[in-house]
Amino acid sequence: MTDNASLDIRFTQFLLESKALKFGDFTLKSGRKSPYFINAGAFDDGRKIATLGAFYAEKIAVEIEAGNLPKDIDTVFGPAYKGIPLGVSTAIALTSAHGMEVGYTFDRKEKKDHGDGGMMVGTQLKDGMKVLLVDDVMTAGTAVREVIPKLKAEADVEVVGLVLSVDRMEKTKDSDLSAVKAVEAEFGFPVFAIANVREIFEAGRSILTDSGEPYVTDAIKAAADAYLERYGA
Repeated sequence: MTDNASLDIRFTQFLLESKALKFGDFTLKSGRKSPYFINAGAFDDGRKIATLGAFYAEKIAVEIEAGNLPKDIDTVFGPAYKGIPLGVSTAIALTSAHGMEVGYTFDRKEKKDHGDGGMMVGTQLKDGMKVLLVDDVMTAGTAVREVIPKLKAEADVEVVGLVLSVDRMEKTKDSDLSAVKAVEAEFGFPVFAIANVREIFEAGRSILTDSGEPYVTDAIKAAADAYLERYGA
């Protein structure tokens, strides 16, 4: 896949090569039966997590260029635990590939009462700081709702946005809004994804397995269309 390929196609290729994206028949925690599954635990070595951070940084740079995110982000915040490697690798990629001086921050699950103490690790939060959140896949927005009060308890920071790997584009259980739209409406900051599920299924039609078959067959595409018809926002 060349660098000229669009971001969503290159990202889908990476998800497939990393075995983080699987097509088939999966029962999700919500009870929904899904034709695809994303396993963030598959990014389990230095190369994969560095590449993932580079994709996040590329998306962030695109949104800064478009005027949707500020240029002067102070720190990238990744909620513990899954968000920790995302925040660190994204901050590294923003610095090394995009020339941005940016910190990283993550929260402790339990407050430390010795040494430096406190609830936060990395760049310490101060009033007026611009904080960008990163997370993997958002189903209901629970992690965001848990982390915003933690941030505000530390300092009067401005959360400038949230970047996800994939937007599932599904309705939440209690509304017709997607989790992304619900969070945007509730908190007032924009939410971006490197790719959305429709883009991933479209890309999977043109990316071939070792046997020369597309990853997304006609049967999988039909199942995906039916799934999004039922649950899509």
